[in-house]
This record gives sequence, structure tokens and C-alpha cells, in this order.
Amino acid sequence: MTRPEALTGDASYAVVIPTLGRPSLGACLHALAEAGGPGPVRVVLVDDRPATGGVPLTADVPPSLRARTIVVPGGARGPAAARNLGWRAAGDVPWIVFLDDDVVPGPTWGDDLTLDLAAATGRTAGITARIQVPPPVDRRPTDWERNRAGLAAARWITADMACRRAALTAVGGFDERFRRAFREDADLALRMLDADWALAVGRRTTTHPVRPAGRWISVRLQARNADDVLMTRLHGRHWWRRAEAHRGRLPLHLAVTGAGVTALGCALLGRQRAAAACAAAWLAGTAEFALARIVPGPGTRDEVFTVTVTSALVPPAATWHWLRGRVAHRKARRYGPFGSGDPAPAPRPAVRERLRS
Repeated sequence: MTRPEALTGDASYAVVIPTLGRPSLGACLHALAEAGGPGPVRVVLVDDRPATGGVPLTADVPPSLRARTIVVPGGARGPAAARNLGWRAAGDVPWIVFLDDDVVPGPTWGDDLTLDLAAATGRTAGITARIQVPPPVDRRPTDWERNRAGLAAARWITADMACRRAALTAVGGFDERFRRAFREDADLALRMLDADWALAVGRRTTTHPVRPAGRWISVRLQARNADDVLMTRLHGRHWWRRAEAHRGRLPLHLAVTGAGVTALGCALLGRQRAAAACAAAWLAGTAEFALARIVPGPGTRDEVFTVTVTSALVPPAATWHWLRGRVAHRKARRYGPFGSGDPAPAPRPAVRERLRS
């Protein structure tokens, strides 16, 4: 990657990477340094680790990027807050490129990004990369790997998103109530669209490898249901259509959990027929969910066991986090212009701009 002076003023950019200091950060930075094309004016690493005193993040920075790299403490407040710290510390550059610390920019990333930025119109607020999630080559993907493969089809994903600084300033940046790496990108995109900006898909390609995950990852991911509650509060019931987001199985999870709870209640009250009927409904719903996850998978004993057990745990976990979100975000108000508390205008359809060749 060459020095940033090769870029015109309107196409200069800074890269912001929020990180927990994972081993993948080094691979991301080395791929960034080795990619062809004009380089960033600055690289901002936001150290969002909960405690200081670990290995300095600068140890992962390649020599060609060290003079342009700064580290900003994030305070362990989540990726939305970390990105806000990063883009505000990046200096007065027209474009901010957000990268996750576990992605790998392609070999022509810098050249392709330059073309993306040069093709943007004056109303383009953001340009996403084309995300590739490599599948396993010798077997069918696991449930977790299929979950990660969905990133390739996600719209406005901030794993690699170039944002115009003026647009970030206009809408106030990321909403820091999103504490996980989930929905903060869709929220930002909808606010930009409502402020009459446009979003586009670029030509650069970035790989998002599937990192290892524990047996209970599918249960832990149900915390995201609280974020979906916040999205509904802020953008209305049909936000997922505008954001082109997958709605998920929450209605089915609520129904299965309700059947299980009702079965237990009826059994305690001595209403055996009602308890048996509700238990059968719970079992049928759990079995359907498990089979939907097992059939496309590799069929190994460990995968079948994991999916079977978690299929019984996921619906109540999803229900719990949905209820928790309803309580936690009960005072959240629908966005008005520029995030004010004024009545919101009618939602605008998603604008996906085609970049000029």
C-alpha cells in the first residue's frame, strides 16, 4: 500500500478499527499494509479491552503503517462507542473506513477503495465492501458457520464500510445504546437514509473468516433480541424490511417457550390433559427447530448433540432477552430528524445507489 499522498483531497481516508486485541488484528493490519493502492492518511486502533496492561496493540502494526497509526482507549463500551471515538480522533479527512479486527482486506483493496470513493456522488453517505465468508472445503458447514455465512448477504455491514465524515457528523455517529456488534450498523444506515443521504455497494472485496466459537454460542447470541427491541422502538415495526435484515425466528421462539411454560403451569395445577397438549406442542416446536439446524449440517455426533441441546435452550433464552429489552428500552423514543425527540417523518424507502463506473 502506497503513501496517502497519491489520493486527491476528496478521496483521502482514515481507517478505524475497534478491537479487543484478538489475534486476528495482526492479520487484518498486515493485509491492509500489503493491499495495493493509496493508503490511509491515518489508522486509528480503538482499544476496547476491559482492562489495560495487556500486550500493546502497536505490536501488531506493520512497519509501513506505524507512523500513521494511533491507539485510542475505548473504555469497553462496545463497538458503536468505539467507532465514535475512532472517527472523531481520525482528523479532518473526508472519508472514514470502518474495519472489524477479524476481517482480511483483499490484495487490491486500496485500489478498489479508491475507485469506490472516486465514483461516489455528493449525496453518498456510505459505501460497503463485498464481504466473502469462506465455507469449509471438506464438509458441510456447522450451524455456527452457516450463521457467519449470513454476513456475506448483510446490508450496510460495518465489517468494511466507508462513511463520509460529513454524514457521520450530520446524524451524530453511531448510537451507543447498541453495546454489541449487532444492529448498530443497520441503525446508522436507516438514520442516514432518513436524512436524505444515499448508500452504495462498492467493488472492493474483504474476507471475513469464521472464527472458532464455543458450544453455547447460539444461546449467547440470543442477547441480540434486546437490540431488535431497541430497533423497533427507534425505527418502527417494519424497520427490518427497510434495512433488508433477516427477521429471525423470534415469534416461533416465543410460541415454543409459551407452550413449555404453560405445560409446567398446567401440570402444577393438576390439569393433566392441558399439560400434555402443551408439552406436545413444545416438543414438536423444539424438534422442528433442531431438525432445521441439523439437516444442513455435517451430521457429526458432536454437532448433532450441540444442536439438539441448544435447540431446547435457545427459545427461552430468546424470550428472556426480548423481555429484558422491552424493559431496558421502554423509554426509547422513535428517531426524529437528526436523532431529536420530535415526531419522526414517514420512513423513506432504502436508497441503494449505483456507483459511477
